[in-house]
Amino acid sequence: MKLEIVGENVIRVDGLAKVTGKATYPQDLYVDDMVFGKTLRSKKPHAFVKLDISKAEEISGVIKILTYQDVPNNHHGVLFKDHQVFCSKKVRSIGDSLAFVIATSEKAAEKAVAAIEVTYEEIEGVFDPIEAMKEKAPKVHDDGNILYHYKLRKGDAENAFEKCDVVVEGEYKTSMVDHAFLQPEAGLAYKEGDTIVVCAATQYPHFDQLEIAEALQLPLEKIKVINTAVGGAFGGREDITMQIHLALAVKVTGKPVKTVYSRQESFEAHSKRHPMIMYYKTGADNNGKLMAMEAKIIGDTGAYASWAINVLRKAGVHATGPYEISNVKVDSYAVYTNNPFAGAMRGFGAVQVPIGHEQQMDMLAEKLEIDPITFRLMNCFKVGSRTATGQVLEESIPLQKCIEEVAKAMDFEQKLEGAV
Repeated sequence: MKLEIVGENVIRVDGLAKVTGKATYPQDLYVDDMVFGKTLRSKKPHAFVKLDISKAEEISGVIKILTYQDVPNNHHGVLFKDHQVFCSKKVRSIGDSLAFVIATSEKAAEKAVAAIEVTYEEIEGVFDPIEAMKEKAPKVHDDGNILYHYKLRKGDAENAFEKCDVVVEGEYKTSMVDHAFLQPEAGLAYKEGDTIVVCAATQYPHFDQLEIAEALQLPLEKIKVINTAVGGAFGGREDITMQIHLALAVKVTGKPVKTVYSRQESFEAHSKRHPMIMYYKTGADNNGKLMAMEAKIIGDTGAYASWAINVLRKAGVHATGPYEISNVKVDSYAVYTNNPFAGAMRGFGAVQVPIGHEQQMDMLAEKLEIDPITFRLMNCFKVGSRTATGQVLEESIPLQKCIEEVAKAMDFEQKLEGAV
């Protein structure tokens, strides 16, 4: 059967517009009589905060300065409403939103942002997720710093380790990563009758619509979100940045409002990839058969939850890698700190753990004096394999063939002899 899409050369509908420069990104949008917005952001990671906007309000061109007092429902967040639209009493991270200046020009808005007087009463912060898990650590949020704990158990890992001929242990760390997409955040909002229209590059226009409506306490049908051309995202546009600010500005002023982030503000405003600390213990018998694995994974979600539950659950699920292991114990944690908040980024937790489980495979192979390719082929998933979560893999398991083809390309054919 000939497929219409798979295996065919399909024209990308937005390709021509993008390569010719005709695609419309949010910073390209223009409407008559529009005004401009700029966000004031925290320069401290953990502090009680007070604002004095009186001098900024007197600057020529300033129309309105929005603070938490102007937000009907001052909370948002994709899973937990732990973000404030504008911080009311406390900042939890550098880059937290404090106010939104609406002015007749970008220069006037920037001048007013600089003129807002911010008084910080700094409080002790916590920047190490291991320290944050301790009972006496500074609390980022009132309910404690351990946001989520995922447990995975299969068989009896403790007993299985006693029967292993070889056991290796290791600690592994991955770093925080920014998406660094080409197009920094920008947006334009305006009124269409009694409906507020927000134009922005986003990965979740339906979530944006919901979060805007909830923050402004408006019916969902009174909010319309138009997704413009998107100049890269990779997960970094799954959380709200300026969308609520723009919609609120339109609601308050009745005017079209536009904002464009600099690269620096983009770094401060959107989520990062979760840095993780991973402790691994893996055991095998003398024949090279994996018997047990134990892992503890600590993910630093920064000051806000975003998608932390999904990310750390997936990290726990994928902690064993693509290998059959009969006895597994995994604990993964999402932990609040005063670092920049982490959220969605390509791979959702599955890309961090290979740093751990693959190094463990190499260490075991070395101790057993089995080459690492053969060792992986002996233990990798095949059709019929059962994962640590109990899933039986019935189809689409190409790992063995992939390893074999890579080995051949690297002239390792002789090492495939005897592999199972």
